[in-house]
Amino acid sequence: MQQLKRQTIPNLSDTSDSLCQRAWVEIDLAALSHNVEQLKKILAPRTQLMAVVKADAYGHGATMVAQTVLESGASGLCVATVKEGIQLREAGITAPILLLGATNTPEQVRAIAYWDLQPTICTPRQALVFSETCQDGLADKFYAFKDNSNIKNRPHSLSVHLKIDTGMSRLGMPWQEATEFVQLVKSLPNLQIKSVYSHLATADSPDPTIMKLQQQRFESVITQLNLAGIKPPALHLANSAATLANPALHYDWVRVGLALYGLYPAPHLQDTINLKPVMQVKARVTQVKTIEPGTGVSYGYRFIADSSMPIAVVGIGYADGVPRRLSNKMTVLIRGKKVPQIGSITMDQLMLDVREIPDLQTGEIVTIIGNDGSMSISPDDWAESLGTISWEILCGFKHRLPRVAV
Repeated sequence: MQQLKRQTIPNLSDTSDSLCQRAWVEIDLAALSHNVEQLKKILAPRTQLMAVVKADAYGHGATMVAQTVLESGASGLCVATVKEGIQLREAGITAPILLLGATNTPEQVRAIAYWDLQPTICTPRQALVFSETCQDGLADKFYAFKDNSNIKNRPHSLSVHLKIDTGMSRLGMPWQEATEFVQLVKSLPNLQIKSVYSHLATADSPDPTIMKLQQQRFESVITQLNLAGIKPPALHLANSAATLANPALHYDWVRVGLALYGLYPAPHLQDTINLKPVMQVKARVTQVKTIEPGTGVSYGYRFIADSSMPIAVVGIGYADGVPRRLSNKMTVLIRGKKVPQIGSITMDQLMLDVREIPDLQTGEIVTIIGNDGSMSISPDDWAESLGTISWEILCGFKHRLPRVAV
């Protein structure tokens, strides 16, 4: 029997090596830094940029993005969940981290305190849970993940942010009850108010009517707090759209997500600053074949060849974040040309009509989202086709696609 030659097995654990990958996401850290710089140029010196890195930094890789934006001038970070905050702390990030989502249980409070996270408080009941949980022996565990030698000299109060609902109808205390709510939290032991904030529902709309109404309500809250002798350390209202739309909405902080990643929240905001897309999604051709007239392609035969034609199979599918609803609708880029996708997109693969790409070879790179030569495909293109928003597209690229810094 012929003996098989021993071959060197490549190390596939290094996810930064795109040569070993069927598909991957490229993150342009220079573009990310550029976007931070562009945003800071339109902010007043007193206004701090808080980078929203929830949902794994909108699919870009939370730790890598957080490190880059902080080095580029962001003052702190915003996440949605306790677990997201812990992930950043475990990566060695010590900047302030605001939790935007609701946290209500004593177990969550203990984790928040241990990892020095800053929660959002929306209701009196939630405030009482936080204060009471911090009451009994929890203070000694504050900042325990940091230097333990100086715990006795550290403050024993938990930094909290109070959210007011001015019209989003999501999390937050109704704006009409804000003064009593802030007074209650201020009176509770173990809690230190770091900011009062709200969130805008229609900041990306060309019609500013509702946004102005929400700002008026927020201003009313500020006035009533001042009359009660309360001056919060920080106020914030603006998301990406409001940050680009109107400096009067900036206050002490702005919370910027989408614009960090190089996308505009709405077409009418595209001339405000120069943003650069941070993400590109790429894959490799895994097979090229010729099919005959009348041959069906993929599940359900939603594409049938009308002539003899070459097709390419590409190693990316809906399990990676390419929506199946784009079947027979999307294009990709190969060698600087747009190429139509054909047939149903499958879990791990999709097929292309490559009649316009002569002598295509297995292993060639296909740009799914991004630039190739003078051509580009953006998350906005997909969002428009699907009737959704670019935020959803970015967050859809799954973790089995490695993030590679370029």
